[in-house]
Amino acid sequence: MSGGLRLAVLASGAGSNLQAILDGVHGRDGIEVVAVGSDKPGAAALSRAQQRGIPTAAFPLAEQADRAARDGALAEWIAGRGAQLVVLAGYMQLVTPAFLARFPHAVINVHPALLPAFPGLRAVEQALACGVRVFGVTVHFVDEGVDTGPIILQRALELPYAREPDDVLPALHAVEHELLPEAIRLIARGAVRIDPADPRRVLLEPGTAGGTSP
Repeated sequence: MSGGLRLAVLASGAGSNLQAILDGVHGRDGIEVVAVGSDKPGAAALSRAQQRGIPTAAFPLAEQADRAARDGALAEWIAGRGAQLVVLAGYMQLVTPAFLARFPHAVINVHPALLPAFPGLRAVEQALACGVRVFGVTVHFVDEGVDTGPIILQRALELPYAREPDDVLPALHAVEHELLPEAIRLIARGAVRIDPADPRRVLLEPGTAGGTSP
């Protein structure tokens, strides 16, 4: 995807990761956010995009026959905007296999844990319940499993005295706001590819492992 990248971002809530993308990569080096969608019509993320003049749309499940119909409409809208990469930035819905098939190896997600540990919902609460001392963030490609896709970038964060989610989440959000734009930059310049010998792994351009800025 070197030479520029058109993004669609999906978010369900406040959109702080969307804001990090808008502030960090939108309009730079050929990277452009061309669509922001949500499953919630009142999501603050949509307002953030509208303030920047970016087309938005909401696809609540209640207005569709089922998940397949919802994701079909969502995929059509994204494709119509010419997006090359779909970024799940706090999007609290599982996308269907048919949706992923429309954008092969072109849907990424940010997750508040060091996958494969603590996948799914309430990842921080899972980690705290296990008494971990090192938390982290993962950016990964999305596949048909739950947080099982090939890992692009990870960053660990040692918080040995954390006891409650509020002791962890602000620090993890700060990492997310750095790591997700960094992954987008790497994809845009062609520095990320699926290992042809093992599709569960991602190969990074030398010098980029760990999310070090270029």
